[in-house]
Amino acid sequence: MLKKLKRNAFISILATCVGLLTSCVSQREVEYLQDKDNRIKSFNEANVLDYRLKPDDELYIQINSLDEAAANVFSSSGNQSSSSSAIQPYGASLVSYAIDKKGYVILPIIGNIFVQNKTISQVTEILKDSLNSILNQPIVTVKLVNRYISVLGEVRSPGHYTYAQEKLTIYDALGLAGDITEYGNRNSVILTRNEDGKNIRILINLTKSDILASNYYYLRPNDIVYVKPLRKKFWGMREFPFQIILTTLSTALLFYSVIK
Repeated sequence: MLKKLKRNAFISILATCVGLLTSCVSQREVEYLQDKDNRIKSFNEANVLDYRLKPDDELYIQINSLDEAAANVFSSSGNQSSSSSAIQPYGASLVSYAIDKKGYVILPIIGNIFVQNKTISQVTEILKDSLNSILNQPIVTVKLVNRYISVLGEVRSPGHYTYAQEKLTIYDALGLAGDITEYGNRNSVILTRNEDGKNIRILINLTKSDILASNYYYLRPNDIVYVKPLRKKFWGMREFPFQIILTTLSTALLFYSVIK
């Protein structure tokens, strides 16, 4: 009987120790861009397609000309963005024009301009051509105002983020969200994107260096990045019931010493 109690106590202690060890997150599970070869490597930059405009997008349009008085007609009109956060990267004083459901943007004097499925550079050229007969040497600047991405899951600050730069990498997006936590699965990050009216799901491995050449290295406006949790999170060190385990161990050791 005594031997059996000793054996059970030993098995309980061993099982607890194994559980604690297996709940730990290894270094390889939290590293990015892992490679067996530590020498410098180069990757061809991923082919980044120009963003195609769609309804409900908001455009900042600035029009200048040698005829300043005439150009002021465009700068003083337009619809102010409905959300101040949408134009925050470019400054709260910017004026945005919303693309309607039919794909048109309405500007003073020019009227309706069809911009759906066109790039920013194409819209700029269209506006220049339309203004040549109105203004003296028009200079047109067009920017997409509503550049948003969402980062969800096992990151430190999940949320909906606005960005201003033309190119945003997936690592930039994770940086905005405070990086992946130690319990985030860097091998299995899900990117959801709308392409041609279809929502697609892409699985990305951030621990491999070849992500630098991937077509999904750069994000597009309205992309959603979801970081899946590791299974270890459910027995993670932060959630592990230390008090119960230590109490059980203390009781088992006390019981063992009394019996011995």
